Amino acid sequence: MRNPTIHDPRPTNHGIRGESGVSLVEMIVVIAITGIIAGAVAVFIQRPVEGYADAARRAELTDIADTSLRRITRDLRTALPNSIRTTTSGNVRYIEYLQTRGGGRYRSEKDSSDAGNPLDFTAAITDFDVVGTMPTLVSGDSIVIYNLTGDTTLAVANAYEGDNRSAYSSNTATTITIASKQFPFASPGKRFQILQHPVTYACDPLPSGTGQLRRYWGYTPQRTPQPTPPAGGSNALLATNVTDCSFTYSTSGASGRTGVVALTLQVEQSNEKVRLFQQVHVSNVP
Repeated sequence: MRNPTIHDPRPTNHGIRGESGVSLVEMIVVIAITGIIAGAVAVFIQRPVEGYADAARRAELTDIADTSLRRITRDLRTALPNSIRTTTSGNVRYIEYLQTRGGGRYRSEKDSSDAGNPLDFTAAITDFDVVGTMPTLVSGDSIVIYNLTGDTTLAVANAYEGDNRSAYSSNTATTITIASKQFPFASPGKRFQILQHPVTYACDPLPSGTGQLRRYWGYTPQRTPQPTPPAGGSNALLATNVTDCSFTYSTSGASGRTGVVALTLQVEQSNEKVRLFQQVHVSNVP
């Protein structure tokens, strides 16, 4: 017989509340509130983010245009006097010049002891003495004396034509040997220049063109017509997304001895536009 005073030790579920989960309504409310907060935050950070992207794009475009103009400027300062010329062919603008490595002074008369090898302008010569330090010369260089023009219509004293240009052969500490040549005119300053090769910059702006700025070099110089573009040699891409450009060249002073090249380059991308202008002063004293 069971004793009524003794309790059953087995646990019962009476009086214990069941655990409840997250309902679908609660999840929808949380998602909606999160979306509202995200939208409010996006309104505040959208403009700064867009501003940063625009500033980065403008800086990139400015760097492209500035680097290109600096390269052209640096090159033009090595141009052979009176060798810069410009032309336009269709949509493409071209500027060409003859790049020099340096120069020096030639001996025009024998010294007091009747020694030396002066440069003779009355006959073809194959060598002449240098006054002062011998400049650096390498195979493929040419010697130019008294270049007066780069005009395609003129063939006298024009290094593009070659009447005042001779190929370098070798040199000693005092003497330069060249291919046989009779130079047409003596330089009043007794100067000669060391010619490396011709260089052309070609700009083909959008929307009609490719939007590219290219540099050509190492091709064969020719008096006429100005090559558009040059054949042979090498070329390299300097800039893309070019939407406008111009190359203008003017001279002033006595006999046009001072030259000014005006350069304009405009680069555009994703509705961002950068336009730079630069002037280069060049000496035309041969």
